[in-house]
Amino acid sequence: MARIVILGAGIAGHTAARYLNLWLGGHHEVVVVSPQPKWNWIPSNIWVGVGQMAEKDVTFDLAEVYRKTHVVFHQARAVSIHPEGNAAGAMPFVTIEYTDGARSGQVAEISYDYLINATGPKLDFAATPGLGPDHGHTVSVCTVGHALEANTRLQEIIAALRRGEARTLVVGTGHGTCTCQGAAFEYIYNIDHALREEGVREKAKLVWLSNEYELGDFGMGGVSIRRGGYITNAKIFSESLMAERGIDWITRAHVTNVEPGKIHYELLDGTFHDLDFDFAMLIPPFKGVGLKAFDRNGGDITGTLFAPNGFMRVDADYGPRPYAEWGAKDWPKTYQSPHYANMFAVGIAFAPPHLISKPMQSPNGTAINPAPPRTGMPSAAMAKAVAASIRDMIRGAERPTHTASMAEMGAACVASTGSHLLRGTAVTMALYPVVPNYEKYPDHGRDLDLTFGEIGLAGHWMKLLLHHAFIYQAKLRPGWSLLPD
Repeated sequence: MARIVILGAGIAGHTAARYLNLWLGGHHEVVVVSPQPKWNWIPSNIWVGVGQMAEKDVTFDLAEVYRKTHVVFHQARAVSIHPEGNAAGAMPFVTIEYTDGARSGQVAEISYDYLINATGPKLDFAATPGLGPDHGHTVSVCTVGHALEANTRLQEIIAALRRGEARTLVVGTGHGTCTCQGAAFEYIYNIDHALREEGVREKAKLVWLSNEYELGDFGMGGVSIRRGGYITNAKIFSESLMAERGIDWITRAHVTNVEPGKIHYELLDGTFHDLDFDFAMLIPPFKGVGLKAFDRNGGDITGTLFAPNGFMRVDADYGPRPYAEWGAKDWPKTYQSPHYANMFAVGIAFAPPHLISKPMQSPNGTAINPAPPRTGMPSAAMAKAVAASIRDMIRGAERPTHTASMAEMGAACVASTGSHLLRGTAVTMALYPVVPNYEKYPDHGRDLDLTFGEIGLAGHWMKLLLHHAFIYQAKLRPGWSLLPD
């Protein structure tokens, strides 16, 4: 009997666990380690952050779901990986520290035959002084707890607006190297919609503050789309959306620090500026969760397995080269560690080989460029592919059998701009491939027949449908495996 240990139970980790249980459950052991007791459908935290959904609408208890399966669940955080076992000849193992009430703080070791690192990111609020809800002056929607607090603060702003008091709300990224602009992009439109529903929009100033070189970059180097028979780009598409709603925007910005009511930022041209605010939701940069790795003699091999940002190296080409020489072929396909054939990393946990958007620095040497996105559909696709490869390797395959390169997969994003069934709308964007392939698509890097953007009420209904469909699937309801990931 083989044991597969999965570190993390977000979109990537839980997807891998679902399929491994389906394919191997009862014959082999699947173990999930997660420091959080609940699964969170993070895309809908946006609606929690404006009071349109409650915590129970976007979370469920992991242990309760796994009790229906052959999956063994540990509420714990992964501390270290020992891919060679130890000097006594033990199997490869991971060290974990329990985070539940009864065993909190206790340390244990779990041996494995195969390991999937799906730990996701550490929210690096500390990268910008004054950033974040815990020790700073901004809010977040990255977790459901953060989103609940964001809504509490937002309702205070709405109350002040009702009293006729003007307020400035800033949404965007809190550092020059952030990713997940899409989440902030969606949140600012939901705020705009909420303020209009309350009849107080005219008293509010909304500002988009981003590290993107231009609107619509999203860390993907921008997107060209075909609309109404014409080819345009996401910059024009995004600017028109913001202009129609009276949202101001500042791009090419790195937030240097946040004080109560004041954001300090540097622009790509090297100049420094201040922005007063009453409410600010700024996404933090991401880094690895801090896993350590050791060889059989206890030697530290963390720097071998992980990139400096803490994400795990996989089958990508990490060789340094000029930006113009980077390409689709550099991106990983199997997500297998180049050092240990039984180890994989998926979702945000794997280290991208390079940026997709062009690397840029201000004259002061400050990096101001978005990191590559790899959440949502890509995370699920790579997790399912890795699960299938492990299944086949357990059955005798010598190497991974399934691939899920971001340079060979598409992605769809439905960003709501309001949650009302009749007055809400959504921006629906699809692109193929996620990482541009200029060898195959020399004009725009992507297939324009499969890359498009639209806005309308139908997209909002689709967003609601996907919310319920993905939670249904994640809860392993009857027929879940027939639904697309």
